[in-house]
Amino acid sequence: MTVKGNVIVVGPGELDEVISQNPNLIVDCWAPWCGPCNMLSPIIDQLAEDYAGRMSIAKMNVDENQAEAQKFRIMAIPTILFFKGGEAIDQMIGVSPKEDIEDRIRKHY
Repeated sequence: MTVKGNVIVVGPGELDEVISQNPNLIVDCWAPWCGPCNMLSPIIDQLAEDYAGRMSIAKMNVDENQAEAQKFRIMAIPTILFFKGGEAIDQMIGVSPKEDIEDRIRKHY
């Protein structure tokens, strides 16, 4: 796993470790060829900056992490997974405005 700015970049086979080390975690599941994913990326980066120190934000390329994508039944991207205490508690599919994602953050954390 690497960190770019305030965003954890999940490498192949690293998702379980990232989840266990970050009790309040959001994971953006994306692919580089996905136009909507590229639209969501700057929003995720801004959330990572806004919530630094309060929660963790990660990005997981589903092409490089196919086993993890299957485990969490990711059928469409972008998908945002929400984890609390190591458990998947919610998800959002598709591009959402920053405000909608923040509403989910306030709801869960």
